[in-house]
Amino acid sequence: MLEEQIFDIRLHDRAAFHCGVSALDDYLHKYAAQQNAKGLSTVFVMVDDAVPRRILGFYTLSAAQIDVQQLSNTERKKLPRYPVPCFRMGRLARAIESRGAGLGETLIGCAVDRCLHARSLVGAYALLVDAKDEKAKSFYERYGFIPCVDASMTLYLPLG
Repeated sequence: MLEEQIFDIRLHDRAAFHCGVSALDDYLHKYAAQQNAKGLSTVFVMVDDAVPRRILGFYTLSAAQIDVQQLSNTERKKLPRYPVPCFRMGRLARAIESRGAGLGETLIGCAVDRCLHARSLVGAYALLVDAKDEKAKSFYERYGFIPCVDASMTLYLPLG
């Protein structure tokens, strides 16, 4: 059974993870533990409880804000005129061997669930993502993410 966990270098084999995007692989291999420890982001991993050391995928969450002018006209009308608090999913990746299994969708669902829970404790309007390319942008748009007005590769998902 799949299980989402907070990344722990003592429990999870980061060196064996490969998603095919060197920047994402490098992040998990070299920087994830440091950023976790410094409070810059929290890294969540997906594992199979039968092989709990093997990372099948991961995503990161951190605090963020967005200028209200970057949101759609409909969204802007409902919000104050100052930067709006949000969460940012800075990275999302799934292992090469997990392609086609719906793990990307599962990871987004887990991230949204975490943000909704955190939103009950700390105010935040949306979940932000920065798509690395058009393929990633299309992936996020399939799940309801909306491109920002002046930065179409930055997308947001209202959490209300």
